[in-house]
Amino acid sequence: MIVADFLKALGQFGDPRFQRVFWLGLGLTIALLFGVYAVFLWVIQWLTPDTITIPWIGEVTWVDDLLSFGSIALMLLLSFFLMVPVASAFTGIFLEDVAEAVEDRHYSHLPEVPRLPWSEIVADTLGFLALLIAVNAGALIVGLFVPPFMPFIFYGVNGFLLGREYFQIAAMRRLGRQGAKESFRANIGQIWLAGMLMAVPLSVPVLNLIVPVLGAATFTHLFHRLNT
Repeated sequence: MIVADFLKALGQFGDPRFQRVFWLGLGLTIALLFGVYAVFLWVIQWLTPDTITIPWIGEVTWVDDLLSFGSIALMLLLSFFLMVPVASAFTGIFLEDVAEAVEDRHYSHLPEVPRLPWSEIVADTLGFLALLIAVNAGALIVGLFVPPFMPFIFYGVNGFLLGREYFQIAAMRRLGRQGAKESFRANIGQIWLAGMLMAVPLSVPVLNLIVPVLGAATFTHLFHRLNT
């Protein structure tokens, strides 16, 4: 049944509202990463003198350039780890648009619901981003001590977090915050499984960028299936 929910979501990926959320999330993510890189590069150039003197060698003028190239490598490394949580966070701001598009197409018989307050969406999104980064950092440290179990830790932890977050986005529209929490607890097994299946493509470059949109749509279908 989870596969059927995903296929319905995939079939609607061409929806203009899906595309809008995808490109907004991707654009904001790239802009943030470039902004961080620009600040990081400026700090390096500010702290590093144009030339340094090394005993028995003399003045060396290429240190600043070397550090600049090193910062590029560091930024590429950081983008590999940060792209997914940052993209998820930025896209999360607009995920209600995805849920709304799914309901308009597949559940049009349901009454319209008021949109969540913008301040509440932003606060929830920032909280989820902080939690996602913190938990993944902790999972990475634990995984270093038990390398064979690292994939299970990664998919298990992210499956739970993603499943909870994306299910509650869909559920809060119809049940409110408290009702969404109760529905999550009542269906935690199936939601966790769906979250782990959603976490798998997170390790696949490019593909991981469409996960937030398809995930929100899939969990909207999942919510309605579990609450009808």
